[in-house]
Amino acid sequence: MKFFTAALALVATVVSPVAAHYRWTSLIVNGTTTTAYQYVRQNTNYNSPVTDVTSADFTCNQGATAAPGIAWVKAGTPVGFALDQPIYHAGVLNAYMAKVPSGQTAATFNGAGAVWFKVGQITAVTNGGSSITFPTDNLAQYTFTIPSKLPSGDYLVRIEHIALHAASSFQGAQFYVSIHMTAFVTASTLTTLRTQIACGQIHVISSGSTLPSSYVSIPGVYNGHEPGILINIYYPIPATYTQPGPAVWS
Repeated sequence: MKFFTAALALVATVVSPVAAHYRWTSLIVNGTTTTAYQYVRQNTNYNSPVTDVTSADFTCNQGATAAPGIAWVKAGTPVGFALDQPIYHAGVLNAYMAKVPSGQTAATFNGAGAVWFKVGQITAVTNGGSSITFPTDNLAQYTFTIPSKLPSGDYLVRIEHIALHAASSFQGAQFYVSIHMTAFVTASTLTTLRTQIACGQIHVISSGSTLPSSYVSIPGVYNGHEPGILINIYYPIPATYTQPGPAVWS
């Protein structure tokens, strides 16, 4: 059975072309999916991925420019991102936030420096090597709760889907971060990392006053060799899975 699963996976990776059209386009605020790119920064590499986790493009995507609006949300309430169509590839998801420094706004801050903390994730499900499944399969949106103890102010929110279908070689993982990407999957793409990332602009209304004690930089949070990024999900089937990035702060 394991061999059959691996064989099917290999066939899937060598068929060309395979279209992978999904992008994070809209914020979900107060239960409503907002207009595409009203609060989400739009990239310029429409069909091209971010392939370098050390590049400045890894923050909010290549060419991402300020969205026209900043969404106001209350701490302790859900906020999220919607896709233009459901997730196509097996993989995992992370969501981050960054408080905007004094003197800037969510529309002007570029997210540079050790300012990011994780606020949500969807990881893989394993059972000791018999199977590995991905709850993000066919996901059309993702929401998380703004931590209630955060202070008021402008924040960036960032989402990424890490596609692992071709992650057995370095830079094979594909990061889907608030962009639209069409992937033509061939044997040669096994060595190409792709990223789908999105950054949204929000203002948090809160009576809280607590921020995390530790942060990560994006880029800087990954080097591409993490066990949850450089991984063969087909054969041998992983007995466990390690989610990339820091723990979720709440």
